[in-house]
Amino acid sequence: MATLTVKNLENKEVGKVEVSDKVFAAEVKPHLIYEAVKHYLAKLRRGTASTKTRAEVAGGGKKPWRQKGTGRARHGSIRSPIWRGGGVVFGPKPRSYYYRLPKKVIKAALCSALSQKNKLNKIVVIDEFALPSPKTKEFVAAIERLSIDSKALVVDFRDNINLILSSRNVPYVKFLDSTQVNVYELLKHDTLLISKRAVLKLSEELSK
Repeated sequence: MATLTVKNLENKEVGKVEVSDKVFAAEVKPHLIYEAVKHYLAKLRRGTASTKTRAEVAGGGKKPWRQKGTGRARHGSIRSPIWRGGGVVFGPKPRSYYYRLPKKVIKAALCSALSQKNKLNKIVVIDEFALPSPKTKEFVAAIERLSIDSKALVVDFRDNINLILSSRNVPYVKFLDSTQVNVYELLKHDTLLISKRAVLKLSEELSK
């Protein structure tokens, strides 16, 4: 079993927590991480880009000039794709970019990302995010005591309302529920700041 150090919000070590080797000490597989990130970003695409074909562009109903005798190239419509203001050939149309990625691949990629964070000592486990009130000032003070000076991903449960409200106005911090942790956000943020109960939940769910 892998072991993570547990700290409190005063940056003092208060114990250790055992987590699954399958999740926090697994082999790092970059190709799976790449696939998971590509899949995540594809799901975020709205797919609303749209262009008009020559059949949809207004105008162009009349032949611009007669077929022969003018010395110019023959044309049937001023809305041809080779004309300025004409239609677009093979342009984007509204569609979904979603594709299915096996759950096992997503889980393996998440374990790889967490293991990489652990190897780089970028996981900070907090005994409990017990903030007395929903104040950004108190949360920022706790972050500074923990010596976190870069982007941080904060993970706990949704029931910690004070933590959610305190962290949402900090530009370099993002809160996620333990069920929402994904490879993209882990890579986007330098440090993973996670509660003890959330890390145990992740370890249990991903090791199944």
